[in-house]
Amino acid sequence: MTTTLSVDVGGSDLKLATLDPTGAVIAGPLKTPTPRPATPEAILGTITEAAAPLRPFDRVAVGFPGVVVAGVAMNAPNLDHGWDAVAVGARLTETLGCQVRVANDADVAGLGVLATESDAARGVELVITLGTGMGSSLFVDGALVANLELGQHPFDQGRSYEGWLGNARLRETGIDGWRQRLLDALGLLQRTFGTRRIYLGGGNARLVLTEQLPDGVRVVGNRLGLVGGFYLYDR
Repeated sequence: MTTTLSVDVGGSDLKLATLDPTGAVIAGPLKTPTPRPATPEAILGTITEAAAPLRPFDRVAVGFPGVVVAGVAMNAPNLDHGWDAVAVGARLTETLGCQVRVANDADVAGLGVLATESDAARGVELVITLGTGMGSSLFVDGALVANLELGQHPFDQGRSYEGWLGNARLRETGIDGWRQRLLDALGLLQRTFGTRRIYLGGGNARLVLTEQLPDGVRVVGNRLGLVGGFYLYDR
């Protein structure tokens, strides 16, 4: 009976839950504010402390908001500038005492989506997470192709996708302006990638008016960023 502690590191909150051998949540989710400043020491220490009430668990999966290579965080634009080649997996393995796998948070959420959506894993599918920033991952016939860091790409008027769709811009423009920019972005992304489906997740997906969405775009549950941790071991 292998249990998985799944950790979703966000710019506003850290979420943790324990998953059973089928990937179902059996404890949590627990949520704690992301420490400020969000340095490696602060984030890793908070994860270690927050995990204590969710024991026992046999392994750990972490969704991290930045580029991750072999368990090492190369950056974290929405956390702190100190995330430069930080061995997240190795450091948490030491403090938590079990195997730890780390991947980009949008990739982890995408694995959860592809495993749980009934008609997923066909054609080109794009997963977008909307929150403090914007995450993205691309799948073809159910296989993860790449974490795109699409949020950093130019979108309109010299701003990136994240510059238009992140929390900071939402506060500046208000919800109506944010929703319109999202619709503009979705149309462009559909044309660019030829998607069969785009899935919208993350904390701000709750603000989307589903009746306005174009065909082929679907809002998914925010817990999939945690559920996807199970499938990080099932690849």
